[in-house]
Amino acid sequence: MLDAVPALLPDLRELYEDLHAHPELSFQEHRTAGILADRLRSLGYEVTADVGLTGVVATLENGPGPTVLLRADIDALPVEEATGLDYTSTVSGVAHACGHDMHAAWLVGAATILVDHRDAWSGSLLLVVQPAEELGAGARAMLEDGLYERFGTPDVTLGQHTAPAPAGWVLHRAGPMMAASDAIEIILHGRGGHGSAPQHTVDPAVLAASTVMRLQTIVSREIDPADTAVVTVGRLHVGTKENIIADTAELGLSVRTFQPHVRAKVLDAINRIVEGECQSAGCTRKPEISEGYALPVVDNDAEATERIAAAFGAHFGPERSIPGPTATGSEDFGFFGEAAGVPSVFWFVGVSDAEMVKRAFEEDRFAEDVPYNHSPRFAPVQDPSLATGVEALVTAALCWLTPEAG
Repeated sequence: MLDAVPALLPDLRELYEDLHAHPELSFQEHRTAGILADRLRSLGYEVTADVGLTGVVATLENGPGPTVLLRADIDALPVEEATGLDYTSTVSGVAHACGHDMHAAWLVGAATILVDHRDAWSGSLLLVVQPAEELGAGARAMLEDGLYERFGTPDVTLGQHTAPAPAGWVLHRAGPMMAASDAIEIILHGRGGHGSAPQHTVDPAVLAASTVMRLQTIVSREIDPADTAVVTVGRLHVGTKENIIADTAELGLSVRTFQPHVRAKVLDAINRIVEGECQSAGCTRKPEISEGYALPVVDNDAEATERIAAAFGAHFGPERSIPGPTATGSEDFGFFGEAAGVPSVFWFVGVSDAEMVKRAFEEDRFAEDVPYNHSPRFAPVQDPSLATGVEALVTAALCWLTPEAG
């Protein structure tokens, strides 16, 4: 069956380059969703668009057996691309800097292989083209729009993601694979005034600076070194002009943890520190602290992961099927398995130039030389990344869809 993948690659390259050149932000993926809906419909799938605003669902029944959910997310990021590719983004300030265009091409390739070889498997496919992963909102939107009530509940949920690992590798891990994530919004209320007379103000710029520095002590001084936590201040905005002391400052935080007790401790510390810094600065109004999205740990079912890892090892060989580390990045994919109450497995597919990665490790320059997801320089190599992702998705699906596996 997988011998048919090479013949698909010219078409998948064309699809990938088109999607890459025309990125769309979260919940704005109308063109992308339309193209994928048309492609899946032409293959013979029953296709429904506008699920969870801009999501697409495609189903195919092929005899008795389990229902397997395969998911690909499709949104891009507010990043100005700096890859220099011939098919670079044509949309100013928007780019597929996380590889979701590659995810979409993988899903179309897998859907094609499976529909063309229906005599080799039995069961049902539930293909989920998900919007707004970057907002942590797309999976929930599709579930709240009746994904399982309308299209049936799967027996297993499967997904994969690009990674800055050598192209052609697949990285799998049982148990926690990706961290839980919390987005925290903070508004600090000072008292504005003229830049020449700071004594008459409560300067939110100084307050924000002291708050940012104090927040960095949470992980280094309050969390057990044996535990994992990340606190990042990714956004700080204060003021409009150099000689104006503003009334407020705004901070956007990203928190990553794996264990519930660590998460609770970090969130409590953030509240305590922010409130304490405001009191120390003499603020007359309490800060506003609110939570944005909250994503669960991507926790791979042990038995299902073992099944997939064995299949990956048999197909790719031990030099390409690699046990992977935990990642402090986050995903909303976990909502699909959680809502269905079924096993869920998520893995990574390497998409970076293998020689570049090897050289970077040898020279201890990985951070400098290998563009990571969300970097404006992130540029997956198509060969062998496209083929590997298609093969991995089909191989994993067949762990449940082959008659003997059911």
